[in-house]
Amino acid sequence: MEALVAALQDPDTRENALLDLSKKRDMFADLAPILWHSFGVIPALLQEIVSIYPLLSPPSLTNHASNRVCNALALLQCVASHPDTRALFLNAHIPLFLYPFLNTVSKTRPFEYLRLTSLGVIGALVKVDDTDVINFLLSTEIIPLCLRTMELGSELSKTVATFIVQKILSDEVGLSYICATAERCYAVGTVLGGMVTMLAEQPSVRLLKHIIRCYLRLSDNPRARECLRQCFPDQLRDPNFTACLKDDIATQKWLVQLLMQLGYTG
Repeated sequence: MEALVAALQDPDTRENALLDLSKKRDMFADLAPILWHSFGVIPALLQEIVSIYPLLSPPSLTNHASNRVCNALALLQCVASHPDTRALFLNAHIPLFLYPFLNTVSKTRPFEYLRLTSLGVIGALVKVDDTDVINFLLSTEIIPLCLRTMELGSELSKTVATFIVQKILSDEVGLSYICATAERCYAVGTVLGGMVTMLAEQPSVRLLKHIIRCYLRLSDNPRARECLRQCFPDQLRDPNFTACLKDDIATQKWLVQLLMQLGYTG
């Protein structure tokens, strides 16, 4: 492992080292601290990211370039996930380097893969309940970027972006932030409703599960409840639509609770 990490420092050996380490990252429990504390490695990974910014607009990202930078992002996800490096990763504001990728709109495979892998890094940060993470993400305007992906991304990208919003909402700071104004509530509610409408044509139980969790958490807030009643999708009150949840008892319960909190009989 040490030889591969050292190879990241040399531009001539970096590409193969990125590929090998990203494939084998789960085999090395201490990879994240070694990446963080090895001289020149994090700057090398950031250089990989910054080097493709010119390919974002106009969109000219190739599969090869996308795969290469996604290997670098996979290693950064390691760092974001590890308890010894998560706070260091956040304090260095490294997530900001990923935001331009989440701001893209091209639906080609290279861009979709880039967005999905970038969301994976943010998703790794929010998996552990940590208000410092939520504060950082809110202060850097992650919500509009997630909403954009929830509208435009593939089913998998939508799912990860919705999971991130769900985790932000689960924190009191996150819920207060989104419910601070009617505009924010309505923006989130409108995007959630649009995804439900889309699921009527392209069903996805895993995405629907996260959507319902977002709605349920929003319904804990009085202002959000009023907002949701104005833009709540009829499909979630239609037994034919929600029949896909028949094997997911927990999500069925969440939906019943949601309908009750919004004043619907279910």
